[in-house]
Amino acid sequence: MALPLEGLSAVVTGAGRGLGRAEALELARLGAAVVVNDYGQPGRDGSGGASAGPAEEVAAGIRAQGGRAVAHTGDVADFRQARELVQLAIGEFGKLDILVNNAGILRDRMVFSMAEDEWDSVIRVHLKGHFNTTRFAAAHWRERSKAAGGEQVHGRIVNTSSEAFLAGSAGQPNYAAAKGGIVGLTTSTALALAKYGVTANAICPRARTRMTEDVFAGFERPAEGLDPLAPEHVAPLVGYLASPAAAGVNGQLFVVHGGMVAIVERPRVQAKFDSKQETFSYDELDALLTPHYADRPPGETFAAAEVLGLKRG
Repeated sequence: MALPLEGLSAVVTGAGRGLGRAEALELARLGAAVVVNDYGQPGRDGSGGASAGPAEEVAAGIRAQGGRAVAHTGDVADFRQARELVQLAIGEFGKLDILVNNAGILRDRMVFSMAEDEWDSVIRVHLKGHFNTTRFAAAHWRERSKAAGGEQVHGRIVNTSSEAFLAGSAGQPNYAAAKGGIVGLTTSTALALAKYGVTANAICPRARTRMTEDVFAGFERPAEGLDPLAPEHVAPLVGYLASPAAAGVNGQLFVVHGGMVAIVERPRVQAKFDSKQETFSYDELDALLTPHYADRPPGETFAAAEVLGLKRG
């Protein structure tokens, strides 16, 4: 019996550790040939020298299990290096079929004390990094479709967003903004590439990695069994979204963790007010909107942990 991803090739960014590593291993287990990308910097803030070690180790592990894998240690936030990454997959495996964007860094700070470089660096790696690889993968799929007389090709993009975008994260304005931008990039890409047979979806994973060690500090690991926040809980959804079975899933956002997958609805109108005049006046808006929010604490929002009822252990 053929494996679901047999004959397909994938690029996974940020795949030397954590989520990306689990995703690369899962795609390989399902039959895909994988380009394992990781810049290899030791600091979760992007500090330290680049290293080939993490990507090479994961690629070697895939090959040891009988799979096909090569390592790439370039910076996906660099336009040229992102192009080289896509070209590496095409050169090694003949084509690219799956792109999983996962690379990212953290530089947390409250918005009133964040430095310009702390904003720019996080936006660069997360949002620009997602765009760069998507741009070159999309061009590849468009050219393949044109060469095949307009027939659809197998193209899958899985992007990594976060509940920091959904629920806010007080000390992460740069990260939350980048993750919100990734959702916008995903839905735009989904519309643009659907005619070529390409899908683009995004996930909001909850997983215990070096990126989230502070966020999940109060969620204890179980004494036995698989940690509910293990990256291995996220990887199967990525494998499914990368497969032919998910051809009808496009432009969607998922929250995934611990044996749970939730499909997030697009924003809906909560309330609607119509002016009784030609246009609104200040007084009319005051009379309509102020009572609507009267019972809510100023600035009320909801914590990421409350979105789907995650409890602290």
